Amino acid sequence: MAVQDRSSVAASPDRRSQLSLFARNFFKHPRMLGSIIPSSSFLVRRLLEPVDWERARVIVEYGPGVGTITRSILERLHPEATLLVIETNEEFVDYLSRSLSDPRLKIVAGSAETIKSELQHFQLPAADYVVAGLPFSTMPAMVCESILKGSHEALAPHGEMLVYQFSPKVSSSLRQTFRHVESAFEPINVPPARLYFCHK
Repeated sequence: MAVQDRSSVAASPDRRSQLSLFARNFFKHPRMLGSIIPSSSFLVRRLLEPVDWERARVIVEYGPGVGTITRSILERLHPEATLLVIETNEEFVDYLSRSLSDPRLKIVAGSAETIKSELQHFQLPAADYVVAGLPFSTMPAMVCESILKGSHEALAPHGEMLVYQFSPKVSSSLRQTFRHVESAFEPINVPPARLYFCHK
């Protein structure tokens, strides 16, 4: 894989176009997004705090949207690591493909349920981290269970799943799936978010 200096990540596109695209899709699919604006820098920082950037070689992000968290990951990601993002929304997939140019980034148009097959497709080993802000509380229980189970199986033995939610509903499912789950709360976000750090 080509090595890229961390400072060469594409500059962020116009913030207003990001917000406009995100808001437009929120009104189209409110149950899929859960918020009318992207995650705050406070939420992103707290969510990514546990990541060991020197060690991590494979990170998977579910539902990157307009790439708010994606960009933060790329800014810190090791030159030899890979970030695999999985997004169901075609507008977001197109936007990310146009606005981010980084050889470490792999963009998949699809469901988080396919994480294991996507890792195999790109010939990647088990993930060190899975980052997820999917609205687990509004999706069918079977889909939620499938994603969590697949994520657990796709993680390396030392792997972690980093989750942020606007509802505590998924907490019990996370604790049933993972050996140890730590929780936190980030008030400086719209809406305030709950964070879960899930250890395999």
